[in-house]
Amino acid sequence: MNVHTIKNSKLSVSVNSLGAELCSVKNADNFEYIWQGDKSVWARHAPVLFPIVGRLKNDKYTYDRQTYSLSQHGFARDKIFILLEHTENCLEFELTPDEEMFLNYPFHFSLRIRYELNDSSLKIKYIVFNPDNTVLPFSIGAHPGFNCSNLSDFYLEFKNTRDLVAQKLQEGLIGDETYIIKLDQRRLKLSPELFVNDALVFKNMQVDELTLCSERSTHKIKMTCTNWPYFGIWSKKGCDNFVCLEPWFGIADGLNSNGNILLKEGIIKLGSYKTFEEEFCLMFS
Repeated sequence: MNVHTIKNSKLSVSVNSLGAELCSVKNADNFEYIWQGDKSVWARHAPVLFPIVGRLKNDKYTYDRQTYSLSQHGFARDKIFILLEHTENCLEFELTPDEEMFLNYPFHFSLRIRYELNDSSLKIKYIVFNPDNTVLPFSIGAHPGFNCSNLSDFYLEFKNTRDLVAQKLQEGLIGDETYIIKLDQRRLKLSPELFVNDALVFKNMQVDELTLCSERSTHKIKMTCTNWPYFGIWSKKGCDNFVCLEPWFGIADGLNSNGNILLKEGIIKLGSYKTFEEEFCLMFS
């Protein structure tokens, strides 16, 4: 395991070259904020979702009259990234395609992921470049898991005061129905029962700032993700030890998807020699 670490007086942050995955954030008292990947529950920490977010209908898509296969959330989380930069407060990684990737994703790209540590905050930036003369269709998202010793002791506090509208999921695909997630004074109490029907999925930029809080601890994690159009909240069914807070540029296929990746909801169509850049920030206390 090739893990790289940056630190200051407040935090120590570690990232694995496999998937450029954030795998640890500890404070000065050695308190661990990131889920440590119990293989019997969920083996990951904070995977990067690329070139799709969520599941494709039948795990397939079409492009230029050809059919290709991609598993849920794409392949980037299982690929080795090259370390481009390692300074006192910054790590930057890059992934470019190899022949194996081309078999089911016939596009040239550069995906860079940058981690910048400043005091008690960590900024995570995604940079996608299209080096080709054809459109690059992709989605990208974050999937960080945070430790919760007992999920029912935790709640999410949202910046907004309005109730949330969630999408119903059917076997990982977006259904036709929605339902209301009611907030109590901007708070949503967490529990394993909240996730018995899979993740909570929100469209239309409903979530741009929220804080994970505990009723039994002063530790908090604030996430700011302005401009991210989709957001997911997930924990493994039956588990009460972690929760994932997930800003996305992209979303799973709908039940009625026709499979054309250029028409897929939430897909970014990056023009030739253009760059996509977006970031979100985590503040730990």
